Amino acid sequence: MTNKRVVVIGGGPAGHDAATYAARFGADVTLIERDIVGGSAHLRDCVPSKSMIATGAALSFAQRLDGMGLANVETEVDADHLRARIQGIEKRLEQSVTQLLTSQGVVIHRGTGRLLGHHEVCADTADGPVELTADAIVLATGSRPRIPEWASIDNERVLTTRDAYPPDEIPGHLVVVGSGVTGVEFVHMFASLGSKVTLIVSRQQVLPQKDPEAAALLEQNFLDRGVQLLKGARATEITRSGKSVEVFCSDGRTAKGTHALLAIGSEPNSQELGLANTEVVVDESGYIEVDHNLRSSVPNIYAAGDLSGKLPLSSVASMQGRKIAEHIMGLHEGREHRHIDYDKAASAIFTEPEIADVGLAEAEAFATGRKIRVTKVPFSSNAKALINNDPLGFVKIVSDPNTGHVLGGSIVGQHAAELISVVALAVSANLKVQDIHESLFVYPTLSEALSEAAE
Repeated sequence: MTNKRVVVIGGGPAGHDAATYAARFGADVTLIERDIVGGSAHLRDCVPSKSMIATGAALSFAQRLDGMGLANVETEVDADHLRARIQGIEKRLEQSVTQLLTSQGVVIHRGTGRLLGHHEVCADTADGPVELTADAIVLATGSRPRIPEWASIDNERVLTTRDAYPPDEIPGHLVVVGSGVTGVEFVHMFASLGSKVTLIVSRQQVLPQKDPEAAALLEQNFLDRGVQLLKGARATEITRSGKSVEVFCSDGRTAKGTHALLAIGSEPNSQELGLANTEVVVDESGYIEVDHNLRSSVPNIYAAGDLSGKLPLSSVASMQGRKIAEHIMGLHEGREHRHIDYDKAASAIFTEPEIADVGLAEAEAFATGRKIRVTKVPFSSNAKALINNDPLGFVKIVSDPNTGHVLGGSIVGQHAAELISVVALAVSANLKVQDIHESLFVYPTLSEALSEAAE
């Protein structure tokens, strides 16, 4: 079917992919974005943080050069140059996404989108409201950092993750509240850039949802860098006095620093969407309830990305956008159509060492009593890791002991986020460990550890 009218609210990975693919399939598409095309969480959170982490990694590499036959290599952070670099990347990616959308004929309205009904949308732009009628509506407005009642954010000394970059200055002593994926990335980022860092850990281990071996390696790396860990501490208050802050915990402990940063989750941007004008159902946290086709309780209204309450990953959001476009245009009918299997989504944590995983976790299998085979190969026996003077970490593959099918895996170490793609493909394609083991990898490479772990 062609000439369907599709309105997309939100220009992040889910929104712009839904818009691009629907337009390619023949729809008349309008996209409404109030901030930055490409997504504010994507371009003003994820990309800046990874850019700063890359700079920190370059500093760490420079510090290891004395083990590679070089001496007297001195480096320092240029905050102005770093800020300009981040802004340049952001601008280039926004331009790239905008050009892609316009090349497919997508009409872009800069403003805030809201629902007037099941088929009616209003874009509140600088030039006034623009009312649109649509056969299908895609809601992809993302999320924002969660701010508890006890925290007063001033965007100067008390920060959310969106306020930390590009930095006006590198914090002298940063106190990070939250030891999940985002929190540990910030710890790594600023410790690499020279900040003293204290991490408030509400449980007894960072990354409580990840492989305990991986978490232990990361904790040791933090301690080696001089990071202070306050375990079993739950923050209840943050105060500021001049150029210093103090975080108070429920057990009486405190942490003082020059800056405090909250990394304790996110909330969906669903409040100003005009959902009250529709019969769209949201859960108690504000996420839109969707079925396996990403449809809300109103069949022609879809939700994707963080707003859908599924995995908050850019890769997942992009795939959701594509699947929505296929469903809107009827391409799922009369042919094989794969729904998204969220259990097979690969994820990565850009710390040092990097941590990546996909599929069934070892701890999860043990908790459910499922029989598995686990093979592990350390990078300390890998030629490329030794050449790079960075042998920390391992490759771990989880497989079915009876069939040999790859069920999951985790990688800790240099370039883990890239290497996990091999395991992710094996999990998605239902490959066996033999398929990986008998693949001919380049020597010397880190990927050889995958073949060894698949023996």
